[in-house]
Amino acid sequence: MKQLIILLIAFATFSCTKAQKSNFSEEALAQTLLSVDGSQVTFKDILEKHKGKTLVIEVWASWCGDCVKAMPKLKELQVKNPDVTYMFISADKTADKWKTGIEKHQLKGDHFMMNDGMKGVFGKAIDLDWIPRYIIVDKTGKIVLYRAIETDFDKINKTLSNLK
Repeated sequence: MKQLIILLIAFATFSCTKAQKSNFSEEALAQTLLSVDGSQVTFKDILEKHKGKTLVIEVWASWCGDCVKAMPKLKELQVKNPDVTYMFISADKTADKWKTGIEKHQLKGDHFMMNDGMKGVFGKAIDLDWIPRYIIVDKTGKIVLYRAIETDFDKINKTLSNLK
């Protein structure tokens, strides 16, 4: 019986961490991110700026092989969905590497960098366990796709199509 209870608790815990969320946590909204111009901006303020627009957020890093591998699909997504806003949040450790990565890969959109890396407060607040990670927010500010990775572009495309 003990084993069954432990198994149920483990299952419930795992299921909840992968669950679809419709809003970002207060902890995530309160976190500041580094802007390309060197200023710190709260995630809440960044999202407010994009309210009224469909927003695709990609969490990535210049050192991430899967992120680089997914970039052609992302660029194709941008061509197919020019009315969508794209935001990139980097998990790079230094601003120099982050900015070099933006330039090297010619990423079009708004750019920010986490102050404490992938496993820091912001990463934990958005349940970050893999990059690249894609999150889609609709025009009302509601999260419609909370966790997608580089193998989920069919799901990403379908979600964006349903929002048109």
